[in-house]
Amino acid sequence: MKNIFNQLHSEEILNRIDKLIPSSKPEWGKMDVAQMLAHCSYFQDIAMGHSFPARGWLGMLIGNFVKPIFYNDKPYAQNMSTIPTILIVDEKEFETEKEKLKQKIITFQNNGPEKCTTHPHPFFGKLTSEQWGKGIYKHLDHHLKQFGV
Repeated sequence: MKNIFNQLHSEEILNRIDKLIPSSKPEWGKMDVAQMLAHCSYFQDIAMGHSFPARGWLGMLIGNFVKPIFYNDKPYAQNMSTIPTILIVDEKEFETEKEKLKQKIITFQNNGPEKCTTHPHPFFGKLTSEQWGKGIYKHLDHHLKQFGV
């Protein structure tokens, strides 16, 4: 499984983000490309320990049992539900969101696993930095595939 803490994997993601254009259309889902970039950026904030969404009851009940879904090799379902606080419905500016996400990925990768949050994921609960690194890669890969890159 690829890991965002690996520089080659991080560069691959950044290059794919650079292939997006404001008119990129999703193959599934409701977000436009700028909203998707903002969504991924907000998710980076969680992994970096800058945002702490509350754990929902369902996550507390089953999150620990299903947490490998977050970081294993199996792709996410196309219309998988998301953390309500990072579901983006308002309009976003493409270039701003693109640069913001790229900078967060670079910072996260440069900071390395030791600076990864120790706060629990809002659904899956406590994760190791390796699980976060794999999960972040998988999440970004999922959304980039959503937009055909």
